Amino acid sequence: MSKTAYPQTHRIDVVEEHFGHRIVDPYRWLEKDARDDHQVADWVAAQNEVTQAYLTGLPGRDILRKRLAAMLDHERFGIPIKRGGRYFFTRQSGRDNQPKLVMRGGDDGGGEDRVLIDPNGWSDDNADALAEWVPSDDGTLVAFAVQTGGTDWRTIRVLDVDTGGIRDDEVRWARFMQIAWARDGSGFFYSRYPEPAGGETNTSSVANHAVYFHALGTSQSEDQLVYSDPEHPHVLHLVARTDDGRFLAIHSMPGVGVNALAVIDLASADWAPRQLIANFQAEWSLIGNEGDVLVLLTSQDAERRRIVTLDLTEPEATPVEIVPEDDAVLTSAALCGDRLLATYLVDAKTAVRRFKPDGTPDGVVELPGIGTAGGFTGDGEDSEVFFVFTSYDTPVTIHRYDVASNSHAVWAKPQVAVDPDQLSVEQRFHPSRDGTRIPIFIVRRRDVAGPAPTLLYGYGGFGISMVPVYNPLNMAWIEQGGVVAVANIRGGGEYGRAWHTAGQFEGRRNAFDDFIAAGEFLKREGIASADGLAIQGESNGGLLVGAVTNQRPDLFAAALPGVGVMDMLRYHRFSGGTLWISDFGSPDEERHFTSLLGYSPYHNIRQGADYPAILATTADTDDRVVPSHTFKYVAALQAADLGPKPRLVRVETRAGHGAGLSRDKLINLYADLWAFAAHATGLVVADRS
Repeated sequence: MSKTAYPQTHRIDVVEEHFGHRIVDPYRWLEKDARDDHQVADWVAAQNEVTQAYLTGLPGRDILRKRLAAMLDHERFGIPIKRGGRYFFTRQSGRDNQPKLVMRGGDDGGGEDRVLIDPNGWSDDNADALAEWVPSDDGTLVAFAVQTGGTDWRTIRVLDVDTGGIRDDEVRWARFMQIAWARDGSGFFYSRYPEPAGGETNTSSVANHAVYFHALGTSQSEDQLVYSDPEHPHVLHLVARTDDGRFLAIHSMPGVGVNALAVIDLASADWAPRQLIANFQAEWSLIGNEGDVLVLLTSQDAERRRIVTLDLTEPEATPVEIVPEDDAVLTSAALCGDRLLATYLVDAKTAVRRFKPDGTPDGVVELPGIGTAGGFTGDGEDSEVFFVFTSYDTPVTIHRYDVASNSHAVWAKPQVAVDPDQLSVEQRFHPSRDGTRIPIFIVRRRDVAGPAPTLLYGYGGFGISMVPVYNPLNMAWIEQGGVVAVANIRGGGEYGRAWHTAGQFEGRRNAFDDFIAAGEFLKREGIASADGLAIQGESNGGLLVGAVTNQRPDLFAAALPGVGVMDMLRYHRFSGGTLWISDFGSPDEERHFTSLLGYSPYHNIRQGADYPAILATTADTDDRVVPSHTFKYVAALQAADLGPKPRLVRVETRAGHGAGLSRDKLINLYADLWAFAAHATGLVVADRS
């Protein structure tokens, strides 16, 4: 295999001393934004030219693009929200680049669909998208957020449902937020940052998140500051309102898995926040209320969570347990139709249990199969509830559930280009390096029995669980005879807070060990072919892929790190990176610095080792994990002697961290990824349509 000729990347003389370590950073100039710096822009253009030349020559790329388009050519529905007798939900045809917001009226939602917001055509490249949206209680207004070119920043507008007109209200600088209407529709609560200096939004650090109230018909400059915490400038403040409109809960989060909790009685004259939980030692999230009594989900004294109440009439409200901790992991709960519907994870699969409001068990919700259910939306007084069910072999399906009769039926189910009966889905378990039992899901065609080229996916951080979800993009790989495996490694939330914390800070090496062990298991069991294992991960998962590639380059044929955190010594200096300190640790503290240095992908590339083929992906508008992480990492890869296999970067334009990516760009991205992985692993791509 001939070695790829890469663009020349010049080095600069940057050497720093940190805690006795000499850190060389010759590619720091790539931290500048390509949209503002011509040198970085030229580097990106040159890299994309080399990458596209390589990808264009790969067999099967056009076939994969065609099959990916077919796999995505089905309708997709969001979970309906019922307000004022109207049903609001997103709907995306198989050819739409972006989902539309539609409304359905009539008894039981049996009327015609009316398109309220269609973001297709908002921009020439369809990179602008509808983000968060919430209808008012009477269903006459919708507050919605516009996402431009993949950025995390939002602009909130208001739609008049009856006229179809957009009101003059405009709220800018919203980011990492939820929207909650006042019950009378006079305005809404939201979270935002101060306007960045000079309007700079690309890579600037974010601080001083705060909750505001926007009164309809007024300018943003008149918005009322409702809650802030100057003593903790890097904490996020997210809002949630009780169904009766009485209370606004403010969840203040320094990261994932723990938060403080304040509440505002919206019936009071001054909207004075009352701090219920002031520390960041456990998770507290609002489920609902029964009058003056809040119902909360918490991990306090319960690693797998429990449900408690807080009586706000008491000066010193103390939690009263109504649903105790269980062997299964409680992930969410909702008050609907005078019942508590609690969703649990059992070995990464969903179970749903019913309770009366006082916590008395009241049976279970029978699900359509083994998979993932969630998103129960309804009202504490209304027996009608909607939820989503999906699995690796079951497309995302919306169910309408009747709480009173404990029965449900399909409300919307897409017709997909895959016969689920031809798929095999199994869950296996394997030991990690320290003997910990790790689950892994394996998806393939039923007729694929022997070793086959395999894609192994992982994440392992921030308490985020990898649960069974239908992914039409993966079907294009599986259709060709490949295997997709998903590892439930530590750092996620599959087994509760202890599973999460086992992958935090210095324990992050457990996540890497688990993922490496998953790869070894797939080969040992004859699932992956001997030279046919590719690994993929995005964001924190991109870090995972970069780290394990450095540790075990011999194990993998290809690595696909997407939008990864690759420079662990400087991640906290950009955009929202400070929010990740709660999981990674701070590079400004010696014990964390030493650990981070030990696995940082950018700093641990093994000169002289035989590395797998690597295609790293990022996007120019990613203001969550800034693209310089990938730029510096790829520059270092290309400068090292790592054998003849390609080390390439693909940089998408007018795209961000993933949310809002248009259908066309998604198809092109995964056609490139799968063609690259197929070539490296020996998967033969043929037209099987």
